[in-house]
Amino acid sequence: MAQAATPFTISAAPGRVRVLFEGHEVADSARTLVLHEAGADPVYYFPREDVQMSVLKRNDHGSTNDKGAAAWFTIMRDARIVEDVAWSYVRGRGEAELIEGYIAFMPQHVDFEADAVAEPVRHVSPMDPPYA
Repeated sequence: MAQAATPFTISAAPGRVRVLFEGHEVADSARTLVLHEAGADPVYYFPREDVQMSVLKRNDHGSTNDKGAAAWFTIMRDARIVEDVAWSYVRGRGEAELIEGYIAFMPQHVDFEADAVAEPVRHVSPMDPPYA
């Protein structure tokens, strides 16, 4: 019997993606993963080391879906507290293991800024003079 296809895809987001909460940067990464699922907006997942975890606090909420078991986070910034602003799969299922431990944000609470293309890496020989 054939196994059902994964109802979502995960790929590397092109370029750099930032998350802003009331104008303050809370995540910035060129290593963001994006999950595409039919009938839903894309969801960006950020490596924890690219998220300002000092403004997020894990709360006691949890959820489970076809991607796995998720923990939820509260944001505390500039005396503003918003519950369930972000989540992270603590145990991903199947293909969702790729995003296990990454942080995603609820779009109604934050703003996203994404570069359309990856930033090129410039390699300049140490013997070349600086370019003007």
